[in-house]
Parts: sequence; C-alpha cells; structure tokens
Amino acid sequence: MIRPELVAAIRAQYRLPPAGIHGVAHWARVLENGRRLAAANGARLPVVEMFAVFHDSGRRDEGSDAGHGRRGAELARSLRADLPDLGDEDFELLVEACERHTDGLRVAELTVGTCWDADRLDLARVGKQTDPRRLCTEAARDPELLAWASRRAAARVVPRAILEEWALDLTGFP
Repeated sequence: MIRPELVAAIRAQYRLPPAGIHGVAHWARVLENGRRLAAANGARLPVVEMFAVFHDSGRRDEGSDAGHGRRGAELARSLRADLPDLGDEDFELLVEACERHTDGLRVAELTVGTCWDADRLDLARVGKQTDPRRLCTEAARDPELLAWASRRAAARVVPRAILEEWALDLTGFP
C-alpha cells in the first residue's frame, strides 16, 4: 500500500498537470493494472506499487521526454528513507523498472516486466493499441485483462478508490 504522504511528496515536485496524460489518474490505473498482474503472476507487489507512482514522476513534458524514467528513479532514491517496505533488492528492482520503462524491452526479471506491462496496458489513453507481443508477461497478454485495461485507459477512467487511498481531493478530476 502506498501511503498518502509519499504520494504528496511525489506530487509536490511533479511539474505537469495532475490530470494530464501522465499524471495521477495514469499512476492510479497503472497501480490497478499492476495489482492485478502481480496477483496473477506472483511479482513483488510492493515494487509494482511503488513503480506506479515513481515511473512518470520525473516528467517535464507530456511528449517523449527522454530521461524521465531516470529522473523518476532519482526521486525514488531521494525518498529512499520513506520506502521502509522495500528491502535493498526490491528497491534495486524499482530503480531498474523506472529507469528502463521506456526502452521497449520485452524480457526482464518478472517483477520488472510486470511493472512495464502495468504501464503498457494503459497506452490506450493516448490512442495507442497495446500490442500483446510487446508485453513481458503471460498475465498481461490475457485477452480479458488486456481488454479490461484498454477500455479503462481509452476512457481515461479515474480510479477513485485509489485516489481515496492516496487521500487526494477528487475535485477537478473527470
């Protein structure tokens, strides 16, 4: 579970609109995707959860923004003391997942691949179809899960339960 104080610290330095295509609603959908994937494949849930809030946290624009994954990993390093649920091995998986999530890789350690898939399952929010051949895990290639995630991404669903979990004010979110 991600503490509201951690989300607040991440949001405090986030430069883009929270309702933007890489903002809080995207983070929340990635979290829901990741939780479903981890339940299906046994990936390390704390890493997958932290990836959801850190992977795009270093973005400076909504375009390609080379280096944003590295900046997200740097933010995680700077907040390491606030991540007591992650042991050193899990923390290194988080850093790797953030740093390399835009590299297009399809082979990775299970938890890292699950992180990447959780993000890739949300591509329909920007009008892109998720190609199952570009996913890392069997769980993500499940047609039902893929359809569920794609529908939610295309509709830009705001997972209100996650925002409530993070103690975020829902005002201004569609």
